[in-house]
This record gives sequence, structure tokens and C-alpha cells, in this order.
Amino acid sequence: MNILFAASEAVPYSASGGLAEVVGSLPKAISKKGHNCAVVIPLYRSIKPEHRKYMYFVTNITVDVSWRKQYCGIYSLENNGVTYFFIDNEYYFDRDGLYGFYDDCERFVFFDRAVIEMLKHIDFKPDIISCNDWQTALIPVYLQIYYKYQQGYNKIKTAFTIHNIAYQGKYGREVLNELMGIPEHNAGILEYDGYINMLKGALETTDRIITVSPSYAKEILDPWYAYGLDRILVTKQHKLKGILNGIDTDDYNPEKDPSIAWHFSKDNLSGKAKCKSEMLTALGLVVDDEPVIGIVSRLVKHKGFDLIRCVFEEIIKSGFKFAVLGSGEKIYEEFFIEMARRYPDRVSVTTGYVPELARIIYAGSDMILMPSQNEPCGLAQMIAMRYGTPPIVRETGGLRDSVRDNGGTDGNGFTFKTYNSDDMLDAVRRAKRDYDDKQRWNELVLRAMNCDYSWTIPAENYIEVFEELINE
Repeated sequence: MNILFAASEAVPYSASGGLAEVVGSLPKAISKKGHNCAVVIPLYRSIKPEHRKYMYFVTNITVDVSWRKQYCGIYSLENNGVTYFFIDNEYYFDRDGLYGFYDDCERFVFFDRAVIEMLKHIDFKPDIISCNDWQTALIPVYLQIYYKYQQGYNKIKTAFTIHNIAYQGKYGREVLNELMGIPEHNAGILEYDGYINMLKGALETTDRIITVSPSYAKEILDPWYAYGLDRILVTKQHKLKGILNGIDTDDYNPEKDPSIAWHFSKDNLSGKAKCKSEMLTALGLVVDDEPVIGIVSRLVKHKGFDLIRCVFEEIIKSGFKFAVLGSGEKIYEEFFIEMARRYPDRVSVTTGYVPELARIIYAGSDMILMPSQNEPCGLAQMIAMRYGTPPIVRETGGLRDSVRDNGGTDGNGFTFKTYNSDDMLDAVRRAKRDYDDKQRWNELVLRAMNCDYSWTIPAENYIEVFEELINE
């Protein structure tokens, strides 16, 4: 099969979250199984010179954005058996940052149309276009409206992966003609609750809908999780499937990660204790044997930080330290900064995202806390377990699918069910009880490290979906 992954970001070139991790590693895993994979993303300003020097210019074309004619440059490079294409337009993508601009709708309308037009000018002819999140939602829409019966396009199938249904690409009705160039008689594909909803358009027109965990595929049929799209999703269950994400275990490897001070493995854990000491020293915290809770996250409401705020001081008094890395809503940033001021020897907070520090926290912490309201998949719990750091999570989405409570014989972390601060506090205290029993804790750490959250099985699941599409 020839599979083209279309996305707004992909490591190592551009990243703001888990989407980039998936798009940067899943195609590589599928290509190792004998299929031809390519990825297309925007050519952002932030893509570093060390990557740009390997790019070669393919061609330039003109792309329609409604009544506008826009320049589109196409660049390419090869990496780990995957071909990467980059869509160049300085007006849209030569900016500081990836998203959050007043014209994001226009930027990704251009990108989606450019991806389809690009196919006429490159050697790669996809059987499947795998689209990801709202930024690529118009690709299946345009294929259905304009390209379905054109030579070279008539056999292309599409899959659309929802990484987080909260982000839908909702805009006023005026964008339909002014930016998208979609006729009025096709407006029903995108209209929803009085808005133009790009994600809804993808759900209507794509051949398969994939979510990033089996539990999330069920949860988004519930109004609590679906952010308004449950009414359309319940009619699309026949093409909905959940596949748990994986992580790049070659990249996240405590035996050779250059970001951490000491390397270790499940056969020799001595380096993990040294990583903890180095981390505590670097963060200005007291070096001792008290358990350290790591938090590596966007500091936003749905990640469960209201629960942490409610019982934070009780956790501190139970004998914990915190190493926090993240940025997001001001209320949570200010809360953690205040806690670091109040407990300077027990709480460290770094706002922003520092990839090297994230790995130091994964390796040096004793446990990771993820009390999410909802979590489509979550990668932090998988990365943490890879580094011998059991997670404490609420049972939702991919957290439910990847973490088993240590109350049983096969636990790899600690879980709680209800979105309640007392239940979370109980899980944290159970973790402390097991941490104080060194034999029980070491057994837990080894079970966590023995979990296979590589892309091996998820890649096979994606291949199965794609082969079903081609054979329909």
C-alpha cells in the first residue's frame, strides 16, 4: 500500500503535542512492515536549518483558496524510510508558532487544498490518505466534492483520526464561500449547530473514523465527552474504530537517552536512583528518598488540575515532592508558581515546554500524575512507564486502556474512577504506601517497564483498517 499521512505537525520537524509524536512515528512503524509511507506537513518557520538542509525543491504550483490564487512550493526529504513533503507558503506559515492566528481557517483551507493538488506533481500516488484532526478535515470533503471522479483520484480512500474531539475548526458560515469555495448546495456537509464545523465535514465524508484509543471511541458517543458531536457520531458507528497509540521506543529509551544523567534498564535499575538525585539537585529540591511526583502536561482544565488544586497541600503533607513542567491556562500556572514559592524545597515548576527537561522528569520522578477529565490517549503515561515511573491516572480514554491498578497482581500503576479529588488523593496515598514497601515497588517498576507500548501492534491495527478500505 501507499499511505499518505496529512497532518499539521510531525516530529522531528514541528511539534506542539501528541499529534506530532504520532505522525512522526506511526508511518515509520508501518513502513517497516513493507508498506510505502509519506507524510505531508506545512513548512513552518520553526523547522530548523539542520532539517532544511536535507530538503530538495520538488516544484511549485498554484492553489485555489476560494477566489484567490496562492503560491505553493513543495519540498521533500527522506527520513527513516519515510518520504516527507513540506507545503511552503510564507504568508501562511512563516510565523512564530503553529496555531492561534486570526486566519487559521484560511491557512489550513490552503494546506488541505494544496495536499490534494500536490498529488498531480509528485511521484507518490497514495491508495490511502490518513488525515489527522481538524486542520486536515477538508481533505476528504474536497475529495468528495471536487476530485472524486477525476482520473488519479477516483480510487483514493481516506481515513480520519480524531486525536482530540474538543478541537473542531468551528467558524462562521461566511467562510464557506469566502475561504473554502464550497457551493451552497454542499453546505450541509459542514453545517452543524449554526456553524461551519470542519471536523463534522470530515466525519461525513471520510471512509473510516479512527480514535486514538478504544475507550475514547466509545466515550465520544456520550455528550459528556463529544463536545457536541455525539449526535453525528452515533450515526457513524459503522465506520468508527479505536486504536491505542504507541510511542517510539527507540527514541524513548532509558538505556541510551542522551538527555538523562544516568542510563538504566529493567535489568539494572541503579541508574534511575541516580537520575532522581541529579533531577532534584538541578531543580533545587532537597535530595532524599521521599517520593517525587512528576507532571509533564499542558496546564489546562481537562487535564484534571482542578483536582490537584483541591488536595495539593494534603499531598505535600503526606510526604511528596513535585516536579512540574508545562504551560497553559493562567489560573493553573499561577497556582503551581504559588505552591513553589510556598514550598521551595518540595515543589519545582518550569513553565513552558523543554523537551530535555521532560525526559529528565520522566526518568527522575518516582511516579507521574495524570488525573484527566478526559484523555483521548495520553502518551505521558506510556513514556513514564518506559522510564520505570508508574503513573497515577483517572480511568478515562487511553489512560483506562493502558494503566492497570496495582491493587491486583498485574498492576503497572494506580487508577481511580470518579472525577473526584478525594478519590485521586486516595490513589496517591496508595502509591505512597506501595513506594514505602521497596520490594513491592520494585516489582511494580519492573512490570511497568515490561509493558509493550511500541507501535508494533497499533501499526498492524492501522494496516488492517487500511487494507479493509482498499478491498471494499
